[in-house]
Amino acid sequence: MTSTLTVIDDQSHENAPPTKKAKIIECADKQPKEHSFAVDDSKMEVDRAVEKNGSAKNGGRAEEGGNTLDKNLYSRQIYTLGESAMMHLRQASVLISGLSGLGVELAKNLILGGIRHVSIQDTKAATWHDLSAQYYLMEEDLGKNRAAACFERLAELNDSVQTSLHTEELTKEFISQFDLVVLADSSRSQQLRVAEWTRAAGKRLVVTDARGLFSYVFVDCGDEFRVDDANGENCKEFHIEHVEQATGDVMTIENSHHGLEDGDHVTFSEIKGMEELNNCTPIKITVKKPHIFNIGDAAKELSAYLEGGRGKQVKVPFPISHKSLAASLEEPEFCIWDFAKFDYPAKLHALWNALYAFEEKHGCSPAPRCSSDADLLKAELRLPEGEEVSDDLLRLFANSARGNLVTVASVVGGIAAQEAMKAVTHHMTPLKQWLYMDAMEAVPGQWTALDNTKLTEADCASRNSRYDGQAAVFGWTFQEQLLKQRWFIVGSGAIGCELLKNMAMMGLGCGEGGLIKITDMDQIEISNLNRQFLFRRADVGSKKAEVAARAVHSFNKQVNIECLAERVCPDSENIFNDDFFAELHGVANALDNVDARRYVDRRCVYYRLPLLESGTMGTKGNTQVVYPHMTESYGSSADPPEKEVPFCTLRNFPNEINHTIQWARNLFEGVFSEPVEMANRFLKDQRHFLEQVQQQNTSQQMDVLTSVKKLLVDERPKTAEECVRWARILFQEKFHDDIAQMLHAFPPDQVTDTGAKFWSGLKRCPHTLNWAHDQEMHFDLVYAGSILRAEVFGIQPIIDREVVAQIAAAVEVAPFKPRDGVRIAVTDAEAKEQQGNPTFDDDGDEMLAEYKRKLALISSSTALLTPIDFEKDDDSNHHIEFITAASNLRAENYDIARADRMKTKQIAGRIIPAIATTTAAVAGLVCIELYKTVVAPDEQWKVSPPLDRFKNGFINLALPFYGFSEPIAAPKKKYLEIEFTLWDRIEIKGPKTLAELKEFVEKECGVEVSMISAGTALIYSFFMDAKKRVTREATEVGAVISDVTKIPRPPHVKSMVLEVMACNPVNDEDVEIPYIKYDILV
Repeated sequence: MTSTLTVIDDQSHENAPPTKKAKIIECADKQPKEHSFAVDDSKMEVDRAVEKNGSAKNGGRAEEGGNTLDKNLYSRQIYTLGESAMMHLRQASVLISGLSGLGVELAKNLILGGIRHVSIQDTKAATWHDLSAQYYLMEEDLGKNRAAACFERLAELNDSVQTSLHTEELTKEFISQFDLVVLADSSRSQQLRVAEWTRAAGKRLVVTDARGLFSYVFVDCGDEFRVDDANGENCKEFHIEHVEQATGDVMTIENSHHGLEDGDHVTFSEIKGMEELNNCTPIKITVKKPHIFNIGDAAKELSAYLEGGRGKQVKVPFPISHKSLAASLEEPEFCIWDFAKFDYPAKLHALWNALYAFEEKHGCSPAPRCSSDADLLKAELRLPEGEEVSDDLLRLFANSARGNLVTVASVVGGIAAQEAMKAVTHHMTPLKQWLYMDAMEAVPGQWTALDNTKLTEADCASRNSRYDGQAAVFGWTFQEQLLKQRWFIVGSGAIGCELLKNMAMMGLGCGEGGLIKITDMDQIEISNLNRQFLFRRADVGSKKAEVAARAVHSFNKQVNIECLAERVCPDSENIFNDDFFAELHGVANALDNVDARRYVDRRCVYYRLPLLESGTMGTKGNTQVVYPHMTESYGSSADPPEKEVPFCTLRNFPNEINHTIQWARNLFEGVFSEPVEMANRFLKDQRHFLEQVQQQNTSQQMDVLTSVKKLLVDERPKTAEECVRWARILFQEKFHDDIAQMLHAFPPDQVTDTGAKFWSGLKRCPHTLNWAHDQEMHFDLVYAGSILRAEVFGIQPIIDREVVAQIAAAVEVAPFKPRDGVRIAVTDAEAKEQQGNPTFDDDGDEMLAEYKRKLALISSSTALLTPIDFEKDDDSNHHIEFITAASNLRAENYDIARADRMKTKQIAGRIIPAIATTTAAVAGLVCIELYKTVVAPDEQWKVSPPLDRFKNGFINLALPFYGFSEPIAAPKKKYLEIEFTLWDRIEIKGPKTLAELKEFVEKECGVEVSMISAGTALIYSFFMDAKKRVTREATEVGAVISDVTKIPRPPHVKSMVLEVMACNPVNDEDVEIPYIKYDILV
């Protein structure tokens, strides 16, 4: 079978990275010998490592001693776990035993996660069965030790992690070297033996296994294990309105929610009066109301409360206790996977025990669809009193025993890896202690010819194929349909990489006519490498989709992939057109913003395609199935909008570090980006620019022309020294003069009309800052600001810090003189009023005329400036340096605690926390849902699975919590007793005049049409001019739309969407009908 890898791009791509030298250390008779050899991506000779142990440090970038942290590489994971947990990871050692598909997924996630030392161990040889889920094994590795065959491929995932190889049997002495042991493919007797060793050595243990649709994770952290942070969430912070001394009630200001829970601990600061509470030992609280909590008797003997104060949650460590594996087998504690199957954990516990007993007795797993093996498995079943296992569940479990699904391995590997991280970091709550998972709904039922219950032993027998493990569960007919599937993955970031890996290993798009299409316009950055596992350092700067496609092609050379580098949006509908979507079986979103998700969702509803939606944020993940004619769409519901910070709070009255960071980001845009782009528009076409400005009000004109005049006339620098002077003056203006003006308008003792203190509550009284070159933030602002200013004007900057300091120190700044008559808005309403009613002197028009005269003198050949677009992930560009300095200086103005560069980068860059473990689990859940969309060829678009077979999921690996629900059915609407949903539409074949189309709708739907629109263009209305209406009604619909929008119909557009407003002709009530798909016949 041939395969294709197509790159759709007008630029040639870089060659694959060169082969890499790896070092394997063999230990024979305790005398080490070193071997160096070339490692090729498609075939790696590591046979010599099989006989004895080996180790390698990939790439030579490992952090010496484990005491440093690459914050660029691990930034998204640091935002998930915190730096303390990351440092624990960088000092931990983990052994992973059993390099099955599940074992390699675990190893991949932990290596990406930055565990200091990961050792992989295995004594088993690779088989065809392994190739179903073990993506780092190739056909040429059959018969080789699984760990040795994939060792170097794993080692190159993260060049800051030490990896080592062990191919001997496990011993008590060997496992005692590691902080944590993970068993991923072992017998029950071995599990018990290793569990006893880890307990004796005071180590932690994770045991996991996956067979077909069924899997589990077991965790043992010992008799007493300290948890430093139960949920991994940021500590809650809030402002205090009052502390009731007698009762201990604490009220938050303006009834804002404190977000605390019973049993949380808090401490306080900035309280006046009851100052003994400031920086107190954390106090345990109980919650009374969303804005009130109680601190008990802590305040009874203290001074009386006067005003103010801030509260902050404190994470207090607490112990948990786990039973040993042996004890837990007898008295298990379960975490629930699916609350719809609340009684399943006990049943699955018994079935797994029976399976291990069967395998130890018979030396193999039950064969799929073998009734005698199922009966033998039943004979090993030992159920607690009152428990029963149905025959259907027993046989489905037996049929899965030889299954090997990459989808399930992805889910379990993500969850188990997160549990491993908890065990070595003490961060987040470990599983207690068994988690049994199943994906029983994935097998086809009686609604399709692929009905799983009708399979025979021959239908699932091994064929020495890489799909043997999957066919054992679903049968070969189902597998053949998977090979022919055509799916579109939108985005090849973290989730996109995992989806692509899973689909390729499933065999999706690997047969004749099968295809995976993937698009992503982004390029690879260093911060991607921590979780987007298809990329390497050598790929940084390359296009994501192209590199991902090339990498996954090495997992399964049969896969057909077509990759693009285009954004899926209205502007690219000439590429992602009717023909593009017509050949697809479904779409999987791997996007990182809501607007793009909503657009793809609308496309899938229009083309009536299944959409598998997913997303992650730190340890949280969600999946959603959108299925034609059955479910609601992604756009049917929306999260509540984020609460915006009031404009006046940002501009004049910040009280949180978030406010100063956003202010600093706005300052960056306001000096290096927006006015520069405005000046360039002026330079490109002065006449057109001034005509546009003329249409604005006087205030806006003054702002625009002042900004352009400053950049191009008054303050245009000619030397780098002038850029330094500009940055020094910027410091003076923003952190001294503006604050001094504020205090002139509102002195520290200012009171309101009611006699209350003006500077109270959320208003913090500021103070001015005086320049000091030896203050880090002072200097950083000037240093970074001068470099960015020079970049705007194409001047070579001064990078010598001492020289910059000398120039800045020599700048003479004018003493502050308060300006009278300056109004400072206290509320957003006042700010809007000031914008709408500007005040100018009588010579305002003369000033505008003077500005225009001076700007007219600028030569049209003047070189354009360079606007600077904010880029958060390049520390060498001084963007974050400038924003961090500006934010912290403003925080100092208002006595707000500073934020370091990492926190500033996250807030300013709106970075979403991410970690490889959650990504893997979510991608696995998505692809399990994909199984459910597959039907026989003659059933496509005719047969659909029952709605209750699909699962929308939400997981939080930190708690841990797992929740699944049936997708919400598409809401049904009615017009004149006719039911329809968002998936229905009225299809009309053109060409038709507007009158003919209106008549068709009224006749078919029994309504009276009052208005017709195409997008934002109103093409027909009952109130339009009669003459115009007659003309339009006689014109073809497509021509009417082009005439109204003034946009010719693009050649790729074959259909148009029309919305109709109509009413019931009987009672004149408004009636909602489906949208119209008007097909244009060319």
